[in-house]
Amino acid sequence: MGEKNWAGNYEYTAERIARPRSVDELRDLVVASSSVRALGSRHSFNDLADTPGLLVSTADLPGSARIDEASRTVTVGGGVRYGDLARELQDAGWALHNLASLPHISVAGAIATATHGSGDRNGNLATAVAGLRILGGSGELVDLRRGDDGFDGAVVGLGALGVVTEVTLDIRPTYDARQRLFAGLPWEAVLSRFDEVTSAAYSVSLFTTWQEETVSLAWLKELAGAETPIEDDFFGARALTEARHMIPTMDVRNTTEQLGVVGPWSERLAHFRFAFTPSNGEEIQSEYLVPRARAVEAIEAVSGLAPVIAPLLQVSEIRTVAADDLWLSSAYGTDVVGLHFTWFRDQAGVEAVLPQLEAALLPLGARPHWGKLYVDRDRLVPSLYPRLADFAALASRFDPAARFRNPFLTRLLG
Repeated sequence: MGEKNWAGNYEYTAERIARPRSVDELRDLVVASSSVRALGSRHSFNDLADTPGLLVSTADLPGSARIDEASRTVTVGGGVRYGDLARELQDAGWALHNLASLPHISVAGAIATATHGSGDRNGNLATAVAGLRILGGSGELVDLRRGDDGFDGAVVGLGALGVVTEVTLDIRPTYDARQRLFAGLPWEAVLSRFDEVTSAAYSVSLFTTWQEETVSLAWLKELAGAETPIEDDFFGARALTEARHMIPTMDVRNTTEQLGVVGPWSERLAHFRFAFTPSNGEEIQSEYLVPRARAVEAIEAVSGLAPVIAPLLQVSEIRTVAADDLWLSSAYGTDVVGLHFTWFRDQAGVEAVLPQLEAALLPLGARPHWGKLYVDRDRLVPSLYPRLADFAALASRFDPAARFRNPFLTRLLG
C-alpha cells in the first residue's frame, strides 16, 4: 500500500485505507470486513493501528461539537483533532482540563492510548471522557456513559472494541494561562525535592538529554491569577528572557507563546502551535510511565544509561500524571511520572537500545505508552495491568468475531 504513519518510521501492512464520510458508510465497510482497524491522525509509532485487512480513516467522519452547558460536557466526532476542538470550545467560552504537547492528534486516538499532558493533579486526556459511542463489528452503535458496566475498560480501548465515532468530554469554563521557562535546574534539586519541583505549577515539564550537568529546561504552565512563589529563580534555575524550543536546533516559532505572556488555555497548554505543521519523518518517540514512588530511582537509572541513549536522542521530557481508574491507562491505580524520549529516526538503532532501557524501567513498574515504540522482549507489560483479563473479556464481548483484533492486540492479550 505504501502509506506510512506521521513520523514515517512505520509502513502500514493493510490491504487498503478507506475514508468514509458518514457513519452509515463506515458501518457498511466494517460489516463487510473480516479484519478492520480505525485510523486516526497516524501518531502511533508502532503497529497498534494497523491490520492485515482494512484501515478506516476517521478523519472525514462528522465531527461538529455539541456543547451541553447544563452537564458541562461536549460531544464531538472521534476523528476530530484536539486543536480544532480547543478553538471551538474557547470561542464558546469553555475549556478542557489539559492538552497533550501536540494538538494535532485525534480525540479518539488520544484517549484510546491514554495520551496525556502534564500536572501533578491532572489526569490524562482519557479521564475527561464522560461517554463513548462505539460502532461494533456487526454494525451496531453502542453508547457507554461513565458509571456503566465496562466503561472504565472501554475508554482506553486500544481500538479493540470497535470504531469510536463520538466522544463526550467533561468541560469547564474557559481560563487563561501563561508559560515560563527556566534554564539550568540542578539535578540535585530534582532528585532531592522532586515533589516540590513538579507541584510548583499547574504543569511542569523537565527537558534533558541526560548528558548535561543540569536539566536544560524547566517548562512551567501556570493558570492566570494563581499565586506562586516563583519569581526569577526556580530551585536554582534562572528564568529565561528569550523564548526557546526544547530542541535547540528547532524553530522556536513553532512553540506556543512563552515568557509569561497570558493567553487562553487553548494556546498555552500544548507545547506546539496548532498552526504549525509537525516535522514529519524526523523522529521516533518512546515513553515509559513509572509509578511516582519509583520516579527518582527511574531517573537515576536512565541517567546511568546516558552514554547508550544519548547518541540517538534529540531530547527527553519528564512530566507527571495523576492516577485514574481506567483499566488500561498507564496511570491506572497510581500517580505516574512519564519519561519521554524523542529519538532521531533510526529505527534499528532505537530498537537496539530499548531493551537496555526497558530492563532498567519495566521492573520498576513502568508502563510503556501504548502508541509509542517499545519492544518488551521479556513480555512484562501484560503483568503491569491488573485488569488486563477483564479487558480481554470486554473486548471479546464487544467483538466476538475478532474483526478488530490485530497482531498488536494478539501479542498483548494472547
